Parts: sequence; structure tokens; C-alpha cells
Amino acid sequence: MAFAGVDYFLIDSSFSEDELLVRRSTREFVEARVVPLIKDAYNNAQFPTELIPELGRMGFFGANLQGYGCAGVSNVEYGLMMQELERADSGLRSFVSVQGALVMYPIHAFGSEEQKNHWLPRLATGEAIGCFGLTEPDFGSNPSGMRTKARREGDDWILDGEKTWITNGSLADVALVWARTEEGIRGFLVEKGTPGFSASDLHGKLSMRASVTSSLAMANCRVPASAILSGAKGLKGALACLTQARFGIGWGVLGAAMECYEVARQYVILRKQFDDRPLASHQLVQEKLANMISEITKAQLLALHAGRLKDQGKLEAAHVSMLKRNNVAIALDCARIARDLLGGNGIMDDYPIMRHLCNLETVKTYEGTDHIHTLVIGERVTGVAAYR
Repeated sequence: MAFAGVDYFLIDSSFSEDELLVRRSTREFVEARVVPLIKDAYNNAQFPTELIPELGRMGFFGANLQGYGCAGVSNVEYGLMMQELERADSGLRSFVSVQGALVMYPIHAFGSEEQKNHWLPRLATGEAIGCFGLTEPDFGSNPSGMRTKARREGDDWILDGEKTWITNGSLADVALVWARTEEGIRGFLVEKGTPGFSASDLHGKLSMRASVTSSLAMANCRVPASAILSGAKGLKGALACLTQARFGIGWGVLGAAMECYEVARQYVILRKQFDDRPLASHQLVQEKLANMISEITKAQLLALHAGRLKDQGKLEAAHVSMLKRNNVAIALDCARIARDLLGGNGIMDDYPIMRHLCNLETVKTYEGTDHIHTLVIGERVTGVAAYR
């Protein structure tokens, strides 16, 4: 049965016709092209690369950026895209988020005109793939401790270091690598095939299996001066990219929550137990559904308001921390409750529940852990930083 949406509180009435059209076209794409293959992709630990050109034609890559072949949609429309993509699988939304928010956005915001013209049109169509290299083996939540270094040698830069947990790493034609220089932390566009640069995939994941996760290594890796993102100076530039990605996550996880809720709702209506009564007739079951739909509704309102603020230029990084932290938490809770409502069937791949549950455990950690976003909010309301 095709997904009909989840709208308990008539939130659809707050969307424009254009916004609803974007959501509908994304939902139709997901139903027709992604749903039939995503279970096997997850089970086989393979990203469905055959979808990349189609994702480009749909305008999903860098959709909320202007010019250079990008779709130029509003941030609410972009959020609805992420919601529908993650309803299929967090790995798919992650692929699109990294491409748009972590590679195309920094080139668009901080790159030279030459870099923009060279990379953005190709990244927008999916002809080129990008990845974002910030996290290191010893530094995740504390990126200021990074050990990757870049030093000048003539007109070139020499990079040495290691990055890990890099989505799309081995698929990427270009990696945005952040490194420590004498001038502070800077970003470099490192092309695939550059001598001294290599990518290797991480295996054995029990989450995000339909997503490519890699490590990057730079050993005496020489890049030209034109590779540096001249407009991004210090760690602030890298963190600005993460804010863009976290916004998409705050919307995306709603899709996973909605899917888990709707699968569980239909299941308990149809499943009969105890004198041939549907599970939905029991009070404890209804309590669980009531809690799920209440939290999903509140998360929808938070995401919508964040999107409106972003379109008005008023959304701040601390706002995005609340969006990401809250919405990932409710999505994970919904997946756990749905797994419980389906009983033993909840762990079977005939249903998407366990796949979403496992994926969301990763989403809770990446792009800023739940704890880090808690401290961002705490600093905002107290004026006191408690990171150390």
C-alpha cells in the first residue's frame, strides 16, 4: 500500500501548493524507485548507485542552493524532500545530504568562482560525487583537536593525516578535507586520484548498511593553491556546513518516524489476538500509538517553524541543535515502540522497522551527538559553555 502521509494536526494546511507538489513528486519517486530496492541494498550492504543519475535529474542535490544548475527550492521544500527520502532509508538521505549540505554548500558559500563553475553543475546532476572529511579516528565531537595538517610548499599545499566515518568516501570524485595550517583550520578540495590520497571502506556495520562509509588517508598529498576554499577560515566554516546538514536531518528523521508509525498502526489494526480482537482494541496499544503521533506532530511543527525561519534568514545554529536533537530522539523512540508493537515480526526485514531503528542509532550520533547538542542548547540558555 502506498504511503498516504501522516498529518494528525492538519499541518498540510500550512504548506503552499508548491511545497505540497515538491513533497508529492519526491514521495512518488521514493515509492516507484527506492522502496522496491532498498531492503536488498541494506541487506547486501550496498548503496544503490543506479539511483544517482535519477536523484540528480530530480534536483535533490543542493536543492536549496541558487544557480549553477541547482534547483533553488525553499528550505521548507528542501526539508520535505529530506523527509520523504529518509522515509525510505537514512542511508539515502545521508547520501543526498552530504552531497548538498556538506560539499555543494561550502563550495557555494566559500569557494572561488572557478571552483563553483567547475564543481557545482557536475555535483548537481550527480555526474560528480563529493564527501566531507572532518572527523578523525581520535577526534569526533572535538574537531578542534584535529591532527590532519597542511603545509605550504611553493605554490602548493601538502596534506598529511587521516579522516574516518566519511559518508560517500570511496565513491567521491572530490573530498572536502579540513586540515590544520599555520593560518588556522582550512578546507581543501582534494580530487580522486591525487597522489598520496586514498579512500577505503569501513565494513561490518550493523547500521546505515545502504550507505558507503569510508576512511580517507593523506600521505604527502600535494594539491594546488587553487584547491583551498578561500572563504572558509577557521573551524567556523566547517561548523557552518554541519549546521546545513543538521537542518536536513531534523526533517529527514520525521520520514523514518512516520514510516514506523504508519506500519505499526496498520499492523495493530489488522493483527488479531485474544478472542479474535485486533491488537488496536487494547488500551496499552492505543497509548503507544497516541504517544507516537503526539511526538511526531510536535516534531513536524518544530521542523516547519525551523524551515520558515531559515527561509527568512533567522535560523541560528543553536536552533538547529534543538531541531536535530529533538527530532532524532522522537524518531528513535517511534522506531522502538513500533518494533514492540509488531512483536517478533518487528525484527524481520519484511517490515522496515528494524532497519530504521538501526539506522537511527547512527543518526543520533553523527552530525553532533545528542550530548553535544544538549550542551549547545544549555550554553544558549545559560550563557555558560560546559564543553570542557
